[in-house]
Amino acid sequence: MRILLARPPRPKQAITVSDFMFSEPIGLEMIYGLLKSDHDVEIFDMMVEKGSLKDKVLEYRPEAVGITSLCIDVEVVIALCREVKSVKADIVTLAGGTQAYLAPLSFADDSVDYIFEYVNGENIKTFFKEIGRGAEIPSLQGVRASSDGYKSHGPKGRNGYFLPDRQSTKKYRNEYSYFGYRPAAIMEYGIGCEKACDFCLRWRIEGYKEELLDLEITRKDLMSIEEGTIMLMDNDFFASELKIRIFLDLIRELGLRKNFLVYASVKGILDFEPLVREFKELGLKAVLVGYETFSDEELDIYRKKSDVSDNLKAAKILKDIGIDVWASFMAHPDWSADDFRKFRKYIGLLKPQTSSINPLTPFPNLPMYGKYKDRLIHSAEEYDKWSFGQVTIRPSNMSLRRYYYELMVTNLYVNLVVNSKTEMLRRFGIGNIARIVSGSMKTLSRYIKLMASAK
Repeated sequence: MRILLARPPRPKQAITVSDFMFSEPIGLEMIYGLLKSDHDVEIFDMMVEKGSLKDKVLEYRPEAVGITSLCIDVEVVIALCREVKSVKADIVTLAGGTQAYLAPLSFADDSVDYIFEYVNGENIKTFFKEIGRGAEIPSLQGVRASSDGYKSHGPKGRNGYFLPDRQSTKKYRNEYSYFGYRPAAIMEYGIGCEKACDFCLRWRIEGYKEELLDLEITRKDLMSIEEGTIMLMDNDFFASELKIRIFLDLIRELGLRKNFLVYASVKGILDFEPLVREFKELGLKAVLVGYETFSDEELDIYRKKSDVSDNLKAAKILKDIGIDVWASFMAHPDWSADDFRKFRKYIGLLKPQTSSINPLTPFPNLPMYGKYKDRLIHSAEEYDKWSFGQVTIRPSNMSLRRYYYELMVTNLYVNLVVNSKTEMLRRFGIGNIARIVSGSMKTLSRYIKLMASAK
């Protein structure tokens, strides 16, 4: 069977981190790996490709088209499925990805034949085996069919982690990057997160319990990566001593000489400082740390397992070791202009190499959504508005326009004052810095447009 797997382009008006962290579509690479032995499969990454999906369908002539998604992609995915059907009505269309897991019925449309809530390996293999021989699809766990009103079958499951086939995106790989590291691959080593921050979707998708993936898959995955940089996308790489030691031993065993980037909690950095230092000697270059805010009260509300002083301690440790910090923060909707000034001062104390500042976003699938329901600017069905960069909660201490202004000023302060441009230039070179600056300018332009249209 001929199967086309597509990643949709990002809505132009959305503010996302894709201008700075543009990763490969690893979910599609896993599906490719599961299906390639029995089917003719191709990946079409529309975040890189300039051509239309319609033209690709006319060229490739697939019998099925599967499209992955995030929340902001719903309208785009439905439009793409309609485009596929306009070419040939009997092409089977499937919607999957994070949004299909969290809110599958958002894809309930005549153009979408099946919604894959999750892939456990067996369900997708069985699905395409039956489709390929023209059989009627039986009830499969994790698969909703338009023919029976998108009913759910079986208990809610979770996506599995399978060995990605990275050759499936070979023609795109030079485009995938993390800040100045390009090209860069991504992989997962452990799932779940017991820290369970209130605003986070990841642990709700992967589970509360922290556990390592199959070590043999991890070993094969590491050996298959040709790029010099690997981003480990675990919720918190420094979740436990055992987890860290197993990975460091594996690097030594395989003799890897790579640049490693990880997500890390402040608590993990403080608890396992000697292992952070050890990892530095084996290639750790940067950590993405969620400092979130300058307020202990807010950190407590977010259920972070650290306070403001812990953040400063962790920042000092990482600076002393010589590891770059890519910090993330959330602007609270109740901040005043004075709070923004305090926040900027706090970033100046932390001195990360680079920062992302996004407004607190209570996604429709979070308990936090109910807390702010009466102050929401956009409905849950305005899917393209639910990117991390757009304000969704009406500010309480200033107008929406002024709030966007404060966000813009803070981003300018971070980019022009806090970030060390000469250091970044030395590390990443003029080409990669130009890409980062271009991304910053796009974000600034979008904020100006949002500020101008705000009421």
